[in-house]
Amino acid sequence: MRAPRLLIAALLLWAAAGAQAAVSVVDDAGRRVTVEQAARRVISMAPHATELLFAAGGGARVVGAMNYSDYPEAAKKIPLVGSNSVIDMERVLALRPDLIVVWHSGNTARQIAQLESLGVPVFHSEPRTLEQVADNVERLGRLLGTGPAAEAAAAALRARLKGLEARYARRSPVTVFYQIWDQPLYTLNDTQIASDAIRLCGGRNVFGSLRAVAPEVGIEAVLQADPEAIMAGKRYDPANPGLRLWEPYKSMTAVKRGNLLTVEGELLTRPGPRVIDGAAQLCEALDAVRQRRPK
Repeated sequence: MRAPRLLIAALLLWAAAGAQAAVSVVDDAGRRVTVEQAARRVISMAPHATELLFAAGGGARVVGAMNYSDYPEAAKKIPLVGSNSVIDMERVLALRPDLIVVWHSGNTARQIAQLESLGVPVFHSEPRTLEQVADNVERLGRLLGTGPAAEAAAAALRARLKGLEARYARRSPVTVFYQIWDQPLYTLNDTQIASDAIRLCGGRNVFGSLRAVAPEVGIEAVLQADPEAIMAGKRYDPANPGLRLWEPYKSMTAVKRGNLLTVEGELLTRPGPRVIDGAAQLCEALDAVRQRRPK
């Protein structure tokens, strides 16, 4: 009887060791991130990262977050560790994180350096394409030890992407100007995830080739590009003209055809799981633009 008992004990020890085995992934900065065991206390340094962690099945493990981490509803109850301008490092330390998720485009280099100096594993999350959102969900799931849930969520996102691509990608191109701010006038280039959604829907960002991620452009440049559609997020400050800026320019194609489109900007520019919802809405909007072309 002793041998079977020894075998069972060995198997139990092996299983326990496997459960505690270190896990490594490569993050969006190309760095290898290793946790000695599944992360249990995670700090999210960006709203999109909070959404990714929830999608990966680790929402209950997020012990700290940055301001504007407002989705899903449970995220609003997470203690804040700072804003995009300042981090409360004492609060970070007090929360005893075993994983920190940062965002290069939202956190300053100094902030990231401070966090990395703590000796806690740091995952850089920077999805530039819709597919990379699903990749982030999978990799975070591995670090959290929630692989099955994360893989299921990623598979669902990819299935929706394939459906949108099959339906819209080959439709006639629509030139688009994406207005993210009006005073001064700012847009996005092709490295931002919103432009990937535009491509998916058969659109073309007229300023996609500019070098800066969020370049400032002039009204004359937009008039010269003469996009078929102009998109902007919802206005929350009545003092900002938003899309009304273009109403006086009656000769513009977008104005003539009624293609001044209001979009839910957060769904398109925040690189989390809901960006697929934003892409679906955008595809429908661009299809309506095609329907308004002269016969």
